[in-house]
Amino acid sequence: MRRVLILIKGLGRGGAEQLLSSAAPYLDTSRFEYQVAYLLPWKNALVPSIEAAGIEVNCLGSGHGVRWVERLRTLIRSESFDVIHVHSPYAAIGARLVTPRGRTRFVYTEHNVWSRYHTATYWGNAMTYPRNDHVFAVSESVRRSIRYPTPLRYRRMPPTETLYHGLDPAQVATWTGLDGLRGELGLPAGTPLVVNVANFKPHKGHFELVQAAADVRREIPDVRFVLVGVGPLEAAVREEAARLGVTDSMIFAGFRNDVPRVVSSCDVFTLASRYEGLSIALMEAMALGRPVVVTSAGGLPEIVSDGVEGLVVPPGDVHELARGLITVLRDQPLRERLGHAAHLRASGFDIRKTVARVEQVYEELTA
Repeated sequence: MRRVLILIKGLGRGGAEQLLSSAAPYLDTSRFEYQVAYLLPWKNALVPSIEAAGIEVNCLGSGHGVRWVERLRTLIRSESFDVIHVHSPYAAIGARLVTPRGRTRFVYTEHNVWSRYHTATYWGNAMTYPRNDHVFAVSESVRRSIRYPTPLRYRRMPPTETLYHGLDPAQVATWTGLDGLRGELGLPAGTPLVVNVANFKPHKGHFELVQAAADVRREIPDVRFVLVGVGPLEAAVREEAARLGVTDSMIFAGFRNDVPRVVSSCDVFTLASRYEGLSIALMEAMALGRPVVVTSAGGLPEIVSDGVEGLVVPPGDVHELARGLITVLRDQPLRERLGHAAHLRASGFDIRKTVARVEQVYEELTA
């Protein structure tokens, strides 16, 4: 039986981490013996769901610098893995350096465009990249961004393919009949509701979203925006809402365990991202049949065709974002048409297909 180590920086509630959690129940443990390892001990929210699938999970980090690298070296030497599959450039750099060449194959999933990495991460990733035996990119936008800097163009580029990840159909099936958010928030039944699910980080475009909300409110005074997420920019985004006088239209919902319920209650789901790999929150909203208004950042327009499943606007264009939201909020037949198409589109993104392709590559590399 082939032994596979899946390595990731953390197991908090982020997009890449959620993909790993969704994949866990479908891993073929009759052919592969899996272990999962992560580095950041305080990012462990998804550990129980992975362990529930019968997968052993180990934390290599202790919060003290790069000691995890030595722990990883020890783990690799003791376990004799056939494949190491990494989902984070930071973790991948260390793993490539300590993994012996020869028997152990190296698979890497790229979740972000290269131009967005910190300079040290970018160069460390690029310099060790030839160690990969196979690379999956989560979108075409991400795949196109993978290019060595000029001094390293002579180096081997490993085989790379775009592999759209997906949702767990068993989880999606439990999302029916979800409602009640307006009542919980004390809002009248017909209140126009826009939901955004994204942690408060620079690339998620919250400032543009708040600015667009000011435009939307001038046209639709009773609109409410529900922002689900946490992060370092939340306080600054709240200040921007206060500066624009839209605080009473913004609901900062923080972390929620019931995101599908929140999203299913909205009239429109939106993302104002400046850049993006592939948004799982967007896929979930579409699976729930919600019409969407998103920017054309990264892989988003690969999921949403403008005018079909939703409206697509340029990143950073506050007025176009506002106009898109107003258009969809005012037109119920349009919302229904977009929502139906979004649901059909999302049904094609199935995590079982992703797992099947990944395990096929494992077999090919270790044959």
